[in-house]
Amino acid sequence: MKSASLPSLRVEPELRHSAELVLREGETLSSFIESSLRNNIERRLAQNEFISRGLASRDNSLATGEYIAADEVLSALNNSLLKAKKKKR
Repeated sequence: MKSASLPSLRVEPELRHSAELVLREGETLSSFIESSLRNNIERRLAQNEFISRGLASRDNSLATGEYIAADEVLSALNNSLLKAKKKKR
């Protein structure tokens, strides 16, 4: 498959300088930008999936009339957190 190019990007000199300051050994500005783009795409896809699951859950609750109280959810999350902390030790 052929590679494609992205539009060139005009930025303030300070932003370019900041990006160059954080480059790791052997990393180019182009590879940094590509990595940042990939990470943002992955994050946005995850956000979209999260929102879709939330909306589906809402719709299911509306259809069935079954809801879980916020304090029950928070309690379960807190218990999971405590177990994870104990396991980590």
